[in-house]
Amino acid sequence: MGIFDRFKSNKAAQGKARDVSDVGEQKIDEKTGNRYESQVDSAQQQLHERLGTDEDRPGNP
Repeated sequence: MGIFDRFKSNKAAQGKARDVSDVGEQKIDEKTGNRYESQVDSAQQQLHERLGTDEDRPGNP
């Protein structure tokens, strides 16, 4: 069992990871003046998919 598998079963850790990811996205967007917003969004989406936190995010089917 890999680290991502263990992470996927821990809902509390997933919530914290989403929060940290959102704060990180905001900080990057602030520092770069939103120049790389689409790249940051894409990277964040990939991270959520790999961690298994994308299912219960608002706006996802």
